[in-house]
Amino acid sequence: MPHTHTVFLTQGAMDDLEAIHDYIFLHDSPGKADYVIGKIENTFGKLTLFPERGAYPPELLEVGVREYREVFFKPYRIIYRIQYDRVYIMVIADGRRDLQTLLLRRLLK
Repeated sequence: MPHTHTVFLTQGAMDDLEAIHDYIFLHDSPGKADYVIGKIENTFGKLTLFPERGAYPPELLEVGVREYREVFFKPYRIIYRIQYDRVYIMVIADGRRDLQTLLLRRLLK
């Protein structure tokens, strides 16, 4: 059985989830907002067993940063960092946005 990791959400990631929920709640429906948040949480929950499965975000590879990985619940990108037996969710963002500035500002400050 694989070693399990504990997943933590940073304040930024919690704020991202809340903003995504609020947007979908207002522009679609409360049920859809709950569904999407549940799917995002399920996606990053799977990182407890297989945190290395994520790819390196291309925007960060371009600047030589290989300490973050990402998984997807389309169109949302879940950017995280593995440290020992912990996985820190750093950013949850709509992949249709230009994420270069957001990632560099939030992750490399």
